[in-house]
Amino acid sequence: MAVAFVKAQLLNYPTHVYQRFQPKIGALGSSLSCEVSKNRRHFIVMSATTVGFPHTPVHASDKSGIPIMVNGCTGKMGKAVLDAAISAGLNPVPVALGGPEDSGKIVDLGDKYVEVHGSDDREFILSSAIKEYPDLIVVDYTVPAAVNDNAALYCKLGVPFVMGTTGGDRDLLYKTVDESTNYALISPQMGKQVVAFLATMETMSQQFPGAFSGYNLQVMESHQASKLDISGTAKAVISCFHKLGVSFNLNQVQLVRDSKEQVEKVGVPEEHLFGHAFHTYRLISPDGTVSFEFQHNVCGRSIYAEGTVDAILFLAKKIKSKADKRIYDMIDVLREGNMR
Repeated sequence: MAVAFVKAQLLNYPTHVYQRFQPKIGALGSSLSCEVSKNRRHFIVMSATTVGFPHTPVHASDKSGIPIMVNGCTGKMGKAVLDAAISAGLNPVPVALGGPEDSGKIVDLGDKYVEVHGSDDREFILSSAIKEYPDLIVVDYTVPAAVNDNAALYCKLGVPFVMGTTGGDRDLLYKTVDESTNYALISPQMGKQVVAFLATMETMSQQFPGAFSGYNLQVMESHQASKLDISGTAKAVISCFHKLGVSFNLNQVQLVRDSKEQVEKVGVPEEHLFGHAFHTYRLISPDGTVSFEFQHNVCGRSIYAEGTVDAILFLAKKIKSKADKRIYDMIDVLREGNMR
């Protein structure tokens, strides 16, 4: 209700890049303070207070499509998933979970809004959403530190989920799901084509162990500057090369995070400096006369968002059919062969 007022007020504001305002709604005892970009589809309410409404109720105003809750939706990946999900006809519910710093933020999706709740009331919010949307599927793009606690909550409340967040204790994650009756799809890599490449590498390493014995390996990966560690994808590919007979330590990976070097040497388009994944794996024979190169370059986040939508559709199908298997990954989605 207060949010609807905010949107109406925006339409009357002068066209500046950013506007700051704080509408008051006496009847609801509510106030909102926002910073809004007129050049972006999404805006985020930086703080929100509602007197007399400790929890925002979930309203089933739109029951079309599979209902999804995208936790971590204030992040770039979460927003990309929301866009892809809406385009695919899925139905984001009006609440989501986030970290303490996200509590009270509101994401504008054009014709609906998602209010983000912090850790204090997350169980109440999620259980309320499950009651309102019995077919709810949760999508998790939060932070590594939240992976295990979030999975435990999903399993406790019996809500199926797609875990796209990397990190956390992966063994504990699988154990938590396995000991529950939950359906889950867990994959640190949601890009379907990248997953297909990883599957191909794994197959080759299993069928032809030692095929590249003696070869020298060079690995370069370029990501946005905010990503400081080696990607899970690079680690998986390197693991396959180990099985193929190549000696290589992770500290030998060349991490490119400088924007000037990314543009001039790696070839990253400037508009994708804040969201890309360029990987090159080069094998060189002992005498230097033969070389093999494997490369995959991704600009933006659409490949991961579209893969996440396929994961949601796949998991919904398995739930509906009451499949015996309950834990899946993106390889299962690829093998199903009915992606959009």
